[in-house]
Amino acid sequence: MSTSSPSNEKSSKPTPPRKALHWSVRILLWIAGLGLAGLASVLILVALALSMAFPNLPDISDLSDYRPKLPLRVFSADGDLIGEFGEERRNLTPIKEIPKVMTDAILAVEDARFYQHGGVDYLGVIRAGLANVGRVKSQGASTITMQVARNVYLSSEKTFTRKIYEILLTFKLEHALTKDQILEIYMNQIFLGNRAYGFAAASETYFGKPLKDITVAEAAMLAGLPKAPSAYNPISNPKRAKIRQQYIIDRMLENGFINDQEAETAKKQELKIKTGPAANQVHAEYVAEMVRQLMFAQYGEETYTRGLNVQTTLRTDQQIAAYKALRRGIMDFERRQVYRGPEKFINLSNNPQEIEDAIDEALDEHPDNGDVMSAVVLEADTKHIKAIRQNAELVEISGDGLKPAQSGLSEKAQPNIKIRRGAIIRVAKTVKGTWEITQLPEVEGAFVAIDPRDGSIKALVGGFDFAKNKFNHVIQAWRQPGSSFKPFIYSASLEKGFTPATVINDAPLFFDAGVTGGQPWEPKNYDGTFEGPMTMRRGLAKSKNMISIRILQSIGTQYAQDWITKFGFDAEKHPPYLTMALGAGNVTPIQMAAGYSVFANGGYRVNPWLVSKVSEQRGKVLVESTPPVLADSERAIDARNAFMMSSLLQEVTRSGTAARAQATLKRPDLYGKTGTTNDSMDAWFAGYQPTLTAVTWIGYDTPRKLGDRETGGGLSLPVWISFMETALKGVPVMEPVAPEGVVHLGNEWFYEEYAKGAGISSLGLSDKPEETPESLPAADEKKKIIDLFKN
Repeated sequence: MSTSSPSNEKSSKPTPPRKALHWSVRILLWIAGLGLAGLASVLILVALALSMAFPNLPDISDLSDYRPKLPLRVFSADGDLIGEFGEERRNLTPIKEIPKVMTDAILAVEDARFYQHGGVDYLGVIRAGLANVGRVKSQGASTITMQVARNVYLSSEKTFTRKIYEILLTFKLEHALTKDQILEIYMNQIFLGNRAYGFAAASETYFGKPLKDITVAEAAMLAGLPKAPSAYNPISNPKRAKIRQQYIIDRMLENGFINDQEAETAKKQELKIKTGPAANQVHAEYVAEMVRQLMFAQYGEETYTRGLNVQTTLRTDQQIAAYKALRRGIMDFERRQVYRGPEKFINLSNNPQEIEDAIDEALDEHPDNGDVMSAVVLEADTKHIKAIRQNAELVEISGDGLKPAQSGLSEKAQPNIKIRRGAIIRVAKTVKGTWEITQLPEVEGAFVAIDPRDGSIKALVGGFDFAKNKFNHVIQAWRQPGSSFKPFIYSASLEKGFTPATVINDAPLFFDAGVTGGQPWEPKNYDGTFEGPMTMRRGLAKSKNMISIRILQSIGTQYAQDWITKFGFDAEKHPPYLTMALGAGNVTPIQMAAGYSVFANGGYRVNPWLVSKVSEQRGKVLVESTPPVLADSERAIDARNAFMMSSLLQEVTRSGTAARAQATLKRPDLYGKTGTTNDSMDAWFAGYQPTLTAVTWIGYDTPRKLGDRETGGGLSLPVWISFMETALKGVPVMEPVAPEGVVHLGNEWFYEEYAKGAGISSLGLSDKPEETPESLPAADEKKKIIDLFKN
């Protein structure tokens, strides 16, 4: 019997450690197999997703010729922006025109390796991941190319599918476009708050300056906006915006875009954020709206997205002068009016936070109107007002600054007039830099200036303030011109034998009931006096109503109606009645400017025009206008007539109702006529210098008396003079040369055929009163005439 040795038994059985290793290897191989199978499945799924997604990616071929939504932009002739229309404010700027400091600031904070990576920055992804895992400040990994893909083509939703599309589109963009093209799109496309898209628009929005002029500090402030335009908005969140700006300056330093000294300077720079209209803003809102309507009629909805740039004939300096002159004239008138009381009253508690909230809400509801600003009264007595404006600016008013509202400070003032704690009032800065109390005017006005040599509009202000009243009084307000219409009647008379030396009787006229078909009436001069015989020249200079009526009686109302159409006036707006002599028809300020331009340019009719060029953003010119040549225009009146009328209108500004014009401006080449309608409902001044015609009108939208002592010479002429002080600065004196057929005899001008007594030498010097029934209106017009002539 054999027996086995112990050693053989030991060798025939695996040891426990080797068995465990064997099973461990098998388990690992099994897990690896599953992992590879899973990876393969994932890769297959990804491949399938990519194969399905890639064909569905947007076509990016149009980005090689990037054309974003661009607003309609309106410019003055000097190139200053005066209006912008569109949901997205954007000024498309080529990459080569974007200053390096701006691109450096963006690259430093958004994508420092932009020019090194291929669209996805893998180092940036790893770095962001490590930073986030390490619980330090969270970092993103989106490159500029990825942001372009998202902003131009994709939504902002955070889903896995959208992220895949973003990455795929990123690779597609990097393949199709150059780095500079991608950066250019980013710099113009990104939304930066306050309706500003792109950094050029943002620079204008937040700093009121072109992008090319920004500093390192300003560039860093703008570069902080893409992350969160509302959170880092320097207007609404200045504190957070400043913190973000400082961080970006540090990033620019770390990436070598600036040196230590530049970083230190940038951090200390005090930025001037544009929180309201700039002091030198070109207030041409009415003009911009006119252009918008013209463009919309031509291009429809494309007007607001096509990127049309419209250059107007407006002169920046003249537009600013016109805006300031009209507002000053209206506010001077307002100071003479009765104080109408605060705009509203609010309750101010004793809780500081509640007070602050109530004031902010009240001032939001009553925003500033240009230089007429709103404030809430904190304290008030007969000698002092303490009020608070927006941004907690304190205003203290005393002395002369209280005069416009004395009735509201009286102890006996009615509750709705009384200025007390919680009252919302209007304040304005005086020329001395102190404050005065005022009120928003109810009266309106209009101002327009055109070049009489071609009709181009140089300045146009359609009302006191566009935000307050969008009705454009220059082109829409049909008003009685009063005595400012007399020159067109005088012009007609020159063709009928009248001369500046014709003696006409400034004596009473009477029309009985048999003539009027109703109640008798007798016209009067503005001052109620009659001065007897005087020359036609003197009659116009002193704006004598009786002189104008007698002239119109003599030449015939039908002839006069036909004559005025030569100047662009509508015949149906001026019925052939004697009322024409006093300007009882209806005109617009722009019509008056065109009419007076006929005198200014030697007798040619001009049509006011505004748009000189329309182009697209990249410079393609769509429309370009050339100034019309007078020789090719329709001649309205003979050159002799225009010369003689200029001579008569020069007398008005030298010694007549507008003598203040030459006395103030110290130049003889000024011509014009004041106009005040019945009961002083409309105040006009229309005048010109050979290079510029300008018209001012002031009145209430619903006609009512301006005041017994308010006249065209007192209200509208100062506005005209103030404008001309700027507009004629540096313009040489230009007086017209007498044309052929005009002679100078005895210190007076005559048509050659009417010289030496051949024309009408006198009118109305007989005892018999003049009556011309055929020139009077029908009975249904009698009340209008009686009302017109009663003064």
